[in-house]
Amino acid sequence: MIIDRISDSNIKGFNSITGFKKVLPVASVVLGLGLPVALSSPAKALQVQMTPQSPRLGDTISVIVSLDNPENGSNVTVSSGQETYPAYEIAPNKYRAFIPTTPLEKPGRRTIVVQNGTQTRNLALQVNPRKFPVQRINLPPGKAGVKATELELRRAREFREVRTPEKLWQGAFLKPNQGRMTTPYGVRRYYNGVFANDYYHRGLDFAGASGSAVVAPAAGRVVLVGTVSQGFRVHGNVIGVDHGQGVGSIFMHLNQILVKEGDVVKPGQKIGTVGSTGASTGPHLHWGLYVNGKSIDPMPWLNGTAEK
Repeated sequence: MIIDRISDSNIKGFNSITGFKKVLPVASVVLGLGLPVALSSPAKALQVQMTPQSPRLGDTISVIVSLDNPENGSNVTVSSGQETYPAYEIAPNKYRAFIPTTPLEKPGRRTIVVQNGTQTRNLALQVNPRKFPVQRINLPPGKAGVKATELELRRAREFREVRTPEKLWQGAFLKPNQGRMTTPYGVRRYYNGVFANDYYHRGLDFAGASGSAVVAPAAGRVVLVGTVSQGFRVHGNVIGVDHGQGVGSIFMHLNQILVKEGDVVKPGQKIGTVGSTGASTGPHLHWGLYVNGKSIDPMPWLNGTAEK
């Protein structure tokens, strides 16, 4: 855990007894015979807490900002590089922003800029490298080289752009299917012998039996329902659930869909069944978890460490 706050600045004062200079806090001044006189302390500033302390590519970085001046709460912003992320209130005078990282980014030092009105904090954070396995996939005739339709690309983009201020989930996420996990997050792939540039496996695959239950991993609202018959050639039958505050789940290659857009779902509620629709080599569930539009590793969300 990284905690950063503005500390008292130092000024140099002259000690009239020893003749040597010494460091005095900014809340003190040298008057008359050089004796320090206490003044009122300066206003406290932003307190920032970031987790995890040593993130790797694919991790979600949680930035919690505590304010001493609640009047400026609505002005909290958190930036990294060229991206600015919304900060949502999670408690009185306390705000949080999530910064996603992905396998396609470069590891190394980052500067996280937190602003609130005239107050600014610049924090250094090291994002560590991570090795991702390489997988070779051979798609059967009729599914090799299948490209997404304009419709499914647009609907998937709209799903990723949802930003609901309300936090709908609570605590650790649940596994959406009880099948064995076959493909982890971040895998790079060859499809029928051709390496997929700028691609990584954006989620977790579960080898659930055809027709087995797919459940909501956390509370949320259904914002996307798409079917093969509508033109979802790659996603197959698909559901997208908004968990609030920039966090959303997508469930692909489904057989049955048991919810409709606008439905509010509870953790563990059955929302569909496992299938092999779309670009799929066999029955399985692909679950992707997105934070502020980017696919991140769902594992820290399953064990409850992502938002601590």
